[in-house]
Amino acid sequence: MIYFCATPIGNLKDIGIRTLEILRSVDLIACEDTRTSLKLLNEYNIKKPLISYHKFNESSKAEELIELSREKDIALITDAGLPGISDPGEVLVKRLINEKIDFRVVPGANAALTGLVLSGLSSEHFLFYGFLKAKSSARKKELEGLKNIKYTLIFYEAPHRLKDSLIDIYEVLGNRSASISREITKLFEETLRGNLKDLLDMDLTLKGEFVIVVEGNSQEEVLDLEELLREKLDLGIKKSQAVKELAKEYKVSKNELYKISLEVDNEQP
Repeated sequence: MIYFCATPIGNLKDIGIRTLEILRSVDLIACEDTRTSLKLLNEYNIKKPLISYHKFNESSKAEELIELSREKDIALITDAGLPGISDPGEVLVKRLINEKIDFRVVPGANAALTGLVLSGLSSEHFLFYGFLKAKSSARKKELEGLKNIKYTLIFYEAPHRLKDSLIDIYEVLGNRSASISREITKLFEETLRGNLKDLLDMDLTLKGEFVIVVEGNSQEEVLDLEELLREKLDLGIKKSQAVKELAKEYKVSKNELYKISLEVDNEQP
């Protein structure tokens, strides 16, 4: 059996009892960085054989772990958080599912959700995006695809890219409410809140991993009913049918659409 175990995102005491029981019971532990994992394992006096499993050998090691799991119990951990969430693990999960091999996921600490609660922004609906692209042009393209989403947006970012990412988020999404959390659960944990322009003007400590939480799009979508009607008519749909379809699709008045259709007719040569 392979167990995907969440580990603390900072404070080593944020580890689950079940995770500790599994780490003590398995035959070996696959980990992202053996040096980082040893700090956790030594803290709880756990001594097990370790296998390196990280993003650079994920594909090649996945098959090896599957073969080993046929006779041994294995725990997969990353440096912090849940394997498969912005960390190695997804490749192995897909292989296990494809080969119809059972596995278990053991939950635990999560930086994205902790950052969301710390932000004070709406947590009713949210989108966890993870890391944005490193290059500004690619990053802005990603953000363009997110700017109309009404849900709270959650990003991870490295300290050396934080300011550039905040600039791009501000330029594409506008001056929305946001928060930046760093070193969550650690000694120097810090959360800054305000609108994006305020945050850019603050003296930011560029150390540790960051969680950026941004308010969703709160602007009402303005429908261009005339353009939508033209698109239907250009497809050869009859005016009465086009009016009926648009009224149902966008929950607007048929009478309003009919008046617009008359204006469109008057413009025809």
